[in-house]
Amino acid sequence: MSTTGEHAAKLTTHTVQKLKDEAPPEGRNATLKLAHHAATLEFKALPREIITLMKQCVLDTIGCSIAASSLAAEARIVADYVKRFGGQAESSILGFGGKAPAPWAVFVNGSLGHMLDYDDIGEGGHVSVVTVPPAFALAEKLGGITGKHMIAALAAGTDIHTRISQSFNIPDWSQQAEGWLATQLLGYISGAAAAGRILGLDEKQMENALGIGFNQLAGSRQMGVGAATDMRGMQAGFSGQAATLAAELAQLGLTGPKQAVEGRHGIFTNYVRTADPNWDALVGKLGERFPLLQTHGFKVWPCCGDVRPSNTAVMQLTRDHKLRPEDVESLTIIGGSGGTKLLSEPIEQKRRPKTSIDAKYSVPFTTAVMMAKGNVTLRDYTDEGLNDPQTMAMVDRVSYRATGEILKKPGDPFVWSGVGLVAVEIKTRDGRLLKCQPDTVPGDSRSPVSQEVLEEKFRDCVSFAARPIPAKNVERAIVLIRDLENVSDCAEIMTLLAG
Repeated sequence: MSTTGEHAAKLTTHTVQKLKDEAPPEGRNATLKLAHHAATLEFKALPREIITLMKQCVLDTIGCSIAASSLAAEARIVADYVKRFGGQAESSILGFGGKAPAPWAVFVNGSLGHMLDYDDIGEGGHVSVVTVPPAFALAEKLGGITGKHMIAALAAGTDIHTRISQSFNIPDWSQQAEGWLATQLLGYISGAAAAGRILGLDEKQMENALGIGFNQLAGSRQMGVGAATDMRGMQAGFSGQAATLAAELAQLGLTGPKQAVEGRHGIFTNYVRTADPNWDALVGKLGERFPLLQTHGFKVWPCCGDVRPSNTAVMQLTRDHKLRPEDVESLTIIGGSGGTKLLSEPIEQKRRPKTSIDAKYSVPFTTAVMMAKGNVTLRDYTDEGLNDPQTMAMVDRVSYRATGEILKKPGDPFVWSGVGLVAVEIKTRDGRLLKCQPDTVPGDSRSPVSQEVLEEKFRDCVSFAARPIPAKNVERAIVLIRDLENVSDCAEIMTLLAG
């Protein structure tokens, strides 16, 4: 039997031999097609559903970034580090106020956006946190960027991110294959697309921007193995800053690698190691089909996406059987994706996380909170929440059992987050054995949340701003984002929230 290393070597050789210097006919010029898509996509061509979704993505991303400014200890370190540089006051720093050169403002805002792991989620990880910060930073730097232009830029970036991820024909690819975090890995390219569209790059400049973004690819999953590190939360800061640089350098005339996606040493061969990508998913019906509509969701709980299925199962079991915490003798989380397993073991460490970020990446801890309290909120990840007596009384009753099997195929909704794969089994003190295996979670495209829920989430998030924001500014920003297509200058939103 060949080792994993031998298999990877054979796969790499086969992939290079098959793709050679360019893709087969159906994938030829794929990167150039994506560049053309990003450079030419217009607001008037967008379906109403995408317009609404992009506005919600803006609201959610900005809110989550602001909340992190006081709830994530590393946030102030990052903001203070950047502020010490000084430089041109081009773009606002969320949560703390003040301005920095655009790439550095993106580094802070992108980092803040995922620190709480409360930001929106879709195919390929967190698509908005790698596209919204670069787009808004450059819009503020330039001034006069309309809401319609912003929506088109974000639609292009998030669409490219989703399409690249859906083209990988490897089950649970980021966990079981090469071990990349898709948010960061793909964010260099999708962020460059959004930033380049804000700058008005033409097709050739956009191709260079995507190539320059590709040239900086990173995002090893090692940052999330065992005890989570600060880098797990900051991944979008790195990709967003690099994407901003990529777009601005391309505008200045610098060239980047061509065929960044399909080339002999592109994403497919060097990073994902697949010889048979789904070319239709990548470039089919560009500008007509937006897969984001089927894969995107918003979080109603501030934790890793892989935790949501077990939360949902507990919610449903509690509701259907009128369970109280004291009724539970044991609670077992069963199966799931590679991410479920990663966030459940080692069980003793996952039961009692020491930091907020570790708790958010713990299936056992967060499931215990859900069972003990009936909900999971931002306050459950504070120091007080990590030692809450109700949670501590429940957590030792929570265990995990892997099944060693991935049941879904690439392209199936939510394969990467374990939805439809995770079951929760509760043994009650009166001898009942109850089981639930949810096929959707609150906030996903099949169970969408309302605009009102997202606006309340935004208000709650901004209430944690390190630099308090006047209530009138918050309400005005909500109105502007809700009506973004009629905004004449997107910089006004940043001024209200961080000026």
